[in-house]
Amino acid sequence: MSVELITLLMFGSMALLLAIGLPLAVVTGLIAVVFGLALFGPGSLQLLASRIYSFINEFVLLSVPMFILMASLLERSGVAKDLFDAMRIWAGGLRGGLAIQTMVVAVIMAAMTGIIGGEVVLLGLVALPQLLRLGYDKRLAIGTICAGGSLGSMIPPSVVLVIYGLTVNVSIGDLFTAAVIPGLLLAGLYIGYIYLRCSLDPKLGPPLPVAERAPSFRAKLSLLKGIALPLLVAGSMLGTIYTGIASVTEAAGMGVVGTAVAAAVRGEFSWRMLRGALQQTMETCGVLLWVSFGATAMIGVYNLAGGAEFVKAAITGLPLPPIAIVLLMMLILILLGMVMDWIGICLLTMPIFVPIVVALGYDPVWFGILFCMNMQVSYLTPPFGPAAFYLKGVAPPDITLNEIFASMWPFIALQCLGLLVVLWYPQLVLWLPSLGN
Repeated sequence: MSVELITLLMFGSMALLLAIGLPLAVVTGLIAVVFGLALFGPGSLQLLASRIYSFINEFVLLSVPMFILMASLLERSGVAKDLFDAMRIWAGGLRGGLAIQTMVVAVIMAAMTGIIGGEVVLLGLVALPQLLRLGYDKRLAIGTICAGGSLGSMIPPSVVLVIYGLTVNVSIGDLFTAAVIPGLLLAGLYIGYIYLRCSLDPKLGPPLPVAERAPSFRAKLSLLKGIALPLLVAGSMLGTIYTGIASVTEAAGMGVVGTAVAAAVRGEFSWRMLRGALQQTMETCGVLLWVSFGATAMIGVYNLAGGAEFVKAAITGLPLPPIAIVLLMMLILILLGMVMDWIGICLLTMPIFVPIVVALGYDPVWFGILFCMNMQVSYLTPPFGPAAFYLKGVAPPDITLNEIFASMWPFIALQCLGLLVVLWYPQLVLWLPSLGN
């Protein structure tokens, strides 16, 4: 059987099975077993098991449940509400100030948790009612929350970066460092857009009423006391990673301990809270692991059949300059992001794309940041758009799913703009990692 026919049958089967509603983990695992047996016989099952074991035996993979547990503890400790309340007062009389401060809170929460679903839900519960109460344009408010929440895929500690680094054997510490400037660039684009829209049309984002503003600078500072310790924990955790004092896994473990201590100091820690956080962590990690098993096995079979070399030859043989090939990859990822979850896309495409990118002379760290920015777009784009469904679950009943998706298009355009900027100026990504090397 030719590799062209194998490619058509494998990915055609995957598309068909996904279309009828089977979970991605089941689809990829089933295809891996069936094609492995058909092409290479029973011995292929041992090879698949060995490949899966090699993936899950990586020590740094322990950081994933640690980061998720840290995020779950922070969600339940009331830090997000205190942070938003403090930022709301600091917004003062600025036009669009509450939306801008919501975006600032989103950046801080992304740096503390890195979990997009939880961040969108938290902002939807805490910020959306306040934005609507003050008369903000509904679409601007919705777009702000979904776009801000999706920053968790970019700003460290990002689970997307961890899985990418594991998949293509790239330093996760370098990825975390490289993501700082692009993440802040996206946040800056969002804030600039909000400020410009509200300056041109003040009705879109009215200032905070005078009665709700803090009377003095000292009063504003007092509002920050409740979040000082959690911010210190998150900052210390990321600082040890950036400076090389601790590995990603070690820092993640200490982050969990620090977050639990911070919750206890705030009087929020309880066994019920811990049990809920552990349960959420197990459920999230279970999904990640099963998708990882299936996708790793499927790509293993495809590589054994010569698929990776076939795709590499097909792409590099195109009469296009290298940057156009990277743009083509970005387009493929955007299209896949409309119908698939990021972890499946990462495990299925990165083992094929990254060797091509390296052969073209590009840095895999730079391409990893492009991938994460691309997956951030996928969180907003219909019909999959997870951020829309997260927000719909906590939004007022009168806000429809179609209205949520319609609110995202300006922010999707800003994400694509940020992606193009990083594509044309790689030093925005590579400058910080180069300082530590």
